[in-house]
Amino acid sequence: MDRYIRKFFIFPSMVDILKNYAAVPGILDEVVTDRNADNSYYRRFFNTLAEFKTQDIKSLMEIAKLSFLNQGITYALYTKNESVEQIFPFDLVPRIIRQQEWQQLRKGIIQRNTALNLFLHDAYNDGKILKDKVVPKRLVKSSVHYCSLMENFTPPQSIYCHIAGTDLIRHADGNFYVLEDNLRSPSGVSYVLSNRIAMSRVMPEAFDNTVIEPVFDYTNQLRSALWNVSNRELGDIFCVLLTPGSFNSAYFEHTFLAQKMGIELVEGRDLVVQDGFVYTQSIGGLIRVDVIYRRIDDAFLDPFVFRQDSMLGVKGLMDAYMRGNVTIVNAPGTGISDDKAICSYVPDMIKYYLDEEPIINNVPTYICDRPKDLAYVKEHIKELVVKPVDMSGGYGVCICDQMSSSEIDDLLRKVEANPRNYIAQPKILLSTHSTYIEESHEFEPRHIDLRTFSIFGGEEPYVLAGGLTRTALTKGSLIVNSSQGGGSKDTWIVN
Repeated sequence: MDRYIRKFFIFPSMVDILKNYAAVPGILDEVVTDRNADNSYYRRFFNTLAEFKTQDIKSLMEIAKLSFLNQGITYALYTKNESVEQIFPFDLVPRIIRQQEWQQLRKGIIQRNTALNLFLHDAYNDGKILKDKVVPKRLVKSSVHYCSLMENFTPPQSIYCHIAGTDLIRHADGNFYVLEDNLRSPSGVSYVLSNRIAMSRVMPEAFDNTVIEPVFDYTNQLRSALWNVSNRELGDIFCVLLTPGSFNSAYFEHTFLAQKMGIELVEGRDLVVQDGFVYTQSIGGLIRVDVIYRRIDDAFLDPFVFRQDSMLGVKGLMDAYMRGNVTIVNAPGTGISDDKAICSYVPDMIKYYLDEEPIINNVPTYICDRPKDLAYVKEHIKELVVKPVDMSGGYGVCICDQMSSSEIDDLLRKVEANPRNYIAQPKILLSTHSTYIEESHEFEPRHIDLRTFSIFGGEEPYVLAGGLTRTALTKGSLIVNSSQGGGSKDTWIVN
C-alpha cells in the first residue's frame, strides 16, 4: 500500500496522536476549532502525521534542526548574564489560515500601513492631523523616535515605511487584533522563508493535495521596491543592505536577504560620502550607492548628526539623503509610529486620511500620559499588561497578574514618574495552537501570534502570504519573541 492510500485509510490513528491534547478552557485553540469544520485542513495534516511513530517524529525534528543548521539559521537567546547563539526553534505543526480570512487581513494590513505612511508625511510636514487634534502633537514631538531632521523633507514617492511588520493576535472571540506596529526595521521574514524550506524537506507528504500560497516571491518584491524608490534609471541602480555586523542577533537575516536579492551586504566602514553622494569600495574603484536598506537604528546612522560615538553608521549619510542623492529604507523617523502610545491612534488615522473604518481593530490601549487613563490603570493594574512605549522584543512587558504586590508598587512608581513612557492593555489571551514539545513528546497547546510583512514602493502594496507565526514554547507564557525563548511555525494560506 503506497503512502497516498495509507494516508486515507489510517485516519482513526489520528486520535492516538492527539489523545492527550486538550485546549485550554476560555482560550481559542485554532486546531480544535478547525477540526470541527467539515473541510478541516488540520484533519488532513494530522492524518499524514499519523503515519509516523513517536521515534519517527523525533527523527523529523532532528532533520528540521539539521536543515536550519545547514542554512545557518540561528538567533541570539538573551539571558541575564549573556547571549547564546542557538538554532531557531521550529515546530512541525503548521498554522493554517483560510484564503477568505487572509484576504480580509491583507486588506486591513494594507489599509493600516497606507494610513501610517500618510501620517508620517503629514507629521513631518503640514501637521494637519496634529492641528486638528486627532493625534496629540505633544505625543508625537516627545517620542524618542521623532527625527527633527525629517521636518519639511519628503522621501521619494512620499514613502517613509517601505517595509512594515504588523503584529496580530487572535482573541477568544475569533477576531484578529493589531498588537503593535514595527516600522523601523522589522525582522523575522527570513524565518518565514526558511520555515517553508524546512517543512518541505521534513514532511513533503503534507503538501500533497493541498494548495498553499507561496512565500518565495518576497525577496523579488523587496528588490523591485528598492529599485522603484531610487532616483536613477534601472540599469544604474546600486542597492546595499547596511548591517551592524556579525554580532547582531539578526545577522543571519541580513546575509540571507542580501544574498536572495543579489545586493551587497555592507557595514558602515564599507561606505563613504563624497561630494554629497554615497559610495562603496570595489576592486574597480568607488561605486555610487542609490538605495540603502538599513538594519541599524536611527541613532547609529550618521555620527555627524546622531550619536557621535557610533561606529556603525556613515559620516555625512544624512546630508546625502537630504540632497536626494540616496534613499534610506525605511526612512529615518519612522519610529514615531512604533511608539505604542501613538500606535493606539492608528484607527483614527485611518478614518482621518482614508475616510474608512479600520478593517483590523487595535487591542484596546490605555495611554498613561492621559490623566483619565492613568487613573484607570492605577485602579485596575492587576487586570492589565503594562508596556514601555519604545521597547520591542517583549522586553519591559509587565503582566501584572503574575507580579507580587511589591513588584506592582515599584511598577506604579515608575509609571507615575514618567507616564509618557508607558501604555497599558487588557490581558489578551492569545489563541493557542497544537505544538510538538520535544521534552514530553506530546502535542500541547501553546500561545501564538502572527507577524505579517508588507512592502510599499513597488507598483502596488504587497503583503507576504501568511507571515511569521511565533510560538511561546513555555507553557502558559504569552511572550513569543525568539530572543526570549520563543519558536515559530510555517504559516499556510490555503483555499
